[in-house]
Amino acid sequence: MAAENDKSRLDDAARAGWLYFIAGHTQDEIAKMLQVSRASAQRLVSLCLAERLITFRLEHPIAACMELAARLKERFDLVHCEVVPADSAAPQATAGIAERCANLLDSTLRSETPVIVALGTGRAVRAAVERVTPIDRPNHQIVSLVGNISADGSASFYDTVGRLADRTGARHYPMPLPFLMSSEDERNRMVRIEPIAKVKAVAARADLRLVGIGQMDQKAQVHVDGFVTRDELFEMMRLGAIGEITGWAYDAKGRVLKAGTNKRLTSIPPEVPAKTTTIGAAVGAAKVAAISAALSGGLINGLITDEATARAILER
Repeated sequence: MAAENDKSRLDDAARAGWLYFIAGHTQDEIAKMLQVSRASAQRLVSLCLAERLITFRLEHPIAACMELAARLKERFDLVHCEVVPADSAAPQATAGIAERCANLLDSTLRSETPVIVALGTGRAVRAAVERVTPIDRPNHQIVSLVGNISADGSASFYDTVGRLADRTGARHYPMPLPFLMSSEDERNRMVRIEPIAKVKAVAARADLRLVGIGQMDQKAQVHVDGFVTRDELFEMMRLGAIGEITGWAYDAKGRVLKAGTNKRLTSIPPEVPAKTTTIGAAVGAAKVAAISAALSGGLINGLITDEATARAILER
């Protein structure tokens, strides 16, 4: 009975949202149409937004953002670049870039021709997947680029492959390995076992790679999320690590390090230079150095970021 009531309320919220945002009715008009109070109509519209029953996309290109994207594309020879308006009240918020990443995923997944999408982890990528329009594409394939099991055996909340498969009906290939193995030899043995080799083979044929970009400092996400210890993080920083993509740490020139945790990492290595369309999604002053290095080193050949971050990259 509770489930039926919840469904009925969501139906009402969806109807109220359509009437308000699509049909353009006022809340007073909606209240009369649905035979509820104005306060109830207002709550239904709010519920529609809170449950993401209706979403919005900005279609009008903003000149300043377009100009920044063009400059980044020219400087770093990118195949794809989008710059969204900055949110001065929340300079590290990922909502803007997540919306554009979702748009990119939507346009890729709409293809009737089978495609392979490879995903990294991270907040921006996860948020993008949550915004993807559900579509039935059982012939597509979704593959993980990164081992998603932390040192304590728990799976990452920001794993995205299963979630995108749920929204598309596509076959999906997680990377069922710890993020780090205990030794380089153990890593080498594990990545050669047949199921993992098959995941790597699928990833090697990807049409699109979408990855987050992390900084390597005391607030590094790989440490905050429990994938590397404090000592391991500090070792990588001493080795010159400035950023990471799917866990692979690299220096200020975008060179992937050949030491430290990289020797025990199970994630699929980045192409250097990137040949597959490889889009990095990241914002924030703390990530400017990491994004710049990834661009300079050819670890990514596409970028989705915001205005403030784009300006900071171009000013370096």
